[in-house]
Amino acid sequence: MKARMKIPSYIQTAVLELILVILCIALALAAPGFLTAENLLNVLRNVSMQGVIAFGMTMVIIAGEIDLSVGSAVAFSGCLTAYVTQQLTGPSVGWSPSAAVPLAMGIALTVGLLLGVFTGFMRTRYQVPSFITTLALLTGLMGAAELITNGFPINSFPEWYNFLGGGYVAGIPFPAIIFLLVFTFVHVLMNFTAFGRSVYAVGGNAEAARLSGINVKFVKMAVLGFTAMLAALSGILQSAEIMAGTATTAKGWELDVIAAVIIGGTSLLGGSGRVWGTMVGIVFLGIIINGMTLLNISEYWQHVVRGVLILAAVLLNRMQAGRD
Repeated sequence: MKARMKIPSYIQTAVLELILVILCIALALAAPGFLTAENLLNVLRNVSMQGVIAFGMTMVIIAGEIDLSVGSAVAFSGCLTAYVTQQLTGPSVGWSPSAAVPLAMGIALTVGLLLGVFTGFMRTRYQVPSFITTLALLTGLMGAAELITNGFPINSFPEWYNFLGGGYVAGIPFPAIIFLLVFTFVHVLMNFTAFGRSVYAVGGNAEAARLSGINVKFVKMAVLGFTAMLAALSGILQSAEIMAGTATTAKGWELDVIAAVIIGGTSLLGGSGRVWGTMVGIVFLGIIINGMTLLNISEYWQHVVRGVLILAAVLLNRMQAGRD
C-alpha cells in the first residue's frame, strides 16, 4: 500500500495566503497597472473602512454571535455626526467647527457602543438571538438615518474634516492607518490576553465557560458593543471621505464584512477563527474587486465571483477542519 503524501501543516494553514499570492501574480501579468504603488494604496484605502468593522465582527462570530446591523450603523453614524455638527455650529448655539466636530464624533461613537451593548443585553438577558436584534436594528437605523437627514445629505463639515477620510500620512491613506491600528489592537487582544481566551471559550461552549468562571454575559456584550463602535468609527471615516452625512451609504456592507471573516477561516459556529485570517480575507476581497475592475469585468459578474469565493472558502475551511 502506498503511503499518503503528507502536506506540511504550515502549508495547510496558509492556503489562503498562497492563493492570494498566486492571484496577485496573475493580476500583475494580466493588468499592467495592478502592481503600482498608487493602485495598491488605493486597494488598501478601499478595504479600510469595511476592514475596521471586520476585525470586530471576527470577535463577535468567534463568540458565537452575529451582527447584521453594521452597514446601517455606518450610515447612521455618519448622518448623526453631520447632524450634531450642524446643530452645534448653527446660529442658535454658535459653536466653532473645531469644538463641534469632536463632540459630534464622540456622540456617534458612544451611541454605536450603546447599540451594541443593547444587542448583547437582549441576547444575555432575554435570550433574543443577536441575529434577530441586529436585523431589527438594520432596518431601524436605516430609517433613523433617513429621519435625521430628511432624505438629503447634510453638508456641515469644515474642510479639515476631509483629512480623516481622504488625507495621507507619509504617503499612506489615513483610513488605512486606522485599519492597521485596529488590526494590531484586536490581534493582540485576541491572542495575548485573558479576554481574548474568554471569547474563544464562550464561542466554543458558553456553559462550560460559565462554569469555569468566565462572565459570559460581559464577554458577549463587550464584543457586540466594540464591533458596533467600530461600525460608528467607519461611518465617521466615510462621512469625512464624502464630506457629508448620507443615509444611502454602506448598503450591503454587513454581507461584505461577514464574507471577509468567513473567507479568513472563522467558523460561523463560533469558537474558532483568526484575526490575521480576516486581514487576509478582507485584502483578498479588495484585490479581487480591484483586479476585476482593472480588467473591465462587469459589476454583475463581480457579485457572482464573490459569491463563488465565499462558498469555496467555506468548503475549504470545512475540509481543513476535517483533516485536523
